[in-house]
Amino acid sequence: MKSLMDFGYLRLFKPLLFAIDTERAHRLMLAVLSVTPAFSPVDDPPQLRSEVFGLSFSNPVGLAAGMDKDASAILAWNLLGFGFCEVGTITPRPQTGNPRPRIWRLPEHHALINRLGFPSDGQEMVATRLERARHRSFRIRLGLNLGPNSDTPGERIADDFLTLIRRLEGLADFIVFNLSSPNTPGLRELQAPERIRTIINTVRTGTSSAGRPPRILLKLAPDLAAGQLRAICDAALELGLDGIVATNTTLARETVGVSARYEGGLSGEPLKLRARATIAQIYRSTHGRIPIIGVGGVSTAEDAYAHIRAGASLIELYTGLVYQGPAIVHHICDGLVRLLADDGFGSINQAIGVAVER
Repeated sequence: MKSLMDFGYLRLFKPLLFAIDTERAHRLMLAVLSVTPAFSPVDDPPQLRSEVFGLSFSNPVGLAAGMDKDASAILAWNLLGFGFCEVGTITPRPQTGNPRPRIWRLPEHHALINRLGFPSDGQEMVATRLERARHRSFRIRLGLNLGPNSDTPGERIADDFLTLIRRLEGLADFIVFNLSSPNTPGLRELQAPERIRTIINTVRTGTSSAGRPPRILLKLAPDLAAGQLRAICDAALELGLDGIVATNTTLARETVGVSARYEGGLSGEPLKLRARATIAQIYRSTHGRIPIIGVGGVSTAEDAYAHIRAGASLIELYTGLVYQGPAIVHHICDGLVRLLADDGFGSINQAIGVAVER
């Protein structure tokens, strides 16, 4: 099955998709995946199962936000073997995002640059799709990546997150607040600890009578200075957040060895070491008390395992899927089992953070 998927994508579909505009190729792929039947994948090896922020995951490999912004293909991600997927970024009201073109491939770097700016069908349309999907059979865990509308005044951004939570949190397993996209002006300023506290307290106050509070994670940029990141980690511990997603795309291209004329955030292979260093710093700063979803440059089992050894409980990929194709999840899961055995571990949990001195 894996070899058939590899052949079909790498020999047939990838040349077709790479011959057309990047965003058009993305939309074409999603259109195909959106009609995937509701089949369940084979069971994952028990070594890959884990419990993170009170949820069980059949394997640690997830789909990063940005690939399926509007919940178009959840059943496909389930069929491809992902342990979880992160849908979004979702905004309260529909918005078109930045003008096109706004996604570019850098094949020589196995990378992408995007300046999408949160194009979204809006929370109502996404909620309708999620409600429809709940009536189908799938094992995949579901996260929702949320962000404010681009025209929301700074003093009302916390209200946007509250609006989104009230409408969507009952339809997902966990929620990610996107405070780190480089393509929405002023958004990264929300990573300041005082702004984080305002957003979290507004959301918690506004949902305090709704039963179990939602599991909330923050998605952070890879471009934070060490002192900034430590301050955010302190705030995350103080607020009792459920997790951190590290990292978003980077603007520091020269630092990771890429020179390109396009505007926007860089993802893929060049981001790998920078993302891993950020994961390790978060793990060290929080003493391993906050689960981390590691994102950035994952395209092999070795990449995923190194992120896990740096402190990630789960990992996500996006650009790797574009370049490697749908068999990537199976290849990573198979490789993780082998790497765990090589290190004498019987469970993925035993490998988390072993490369970090605390």
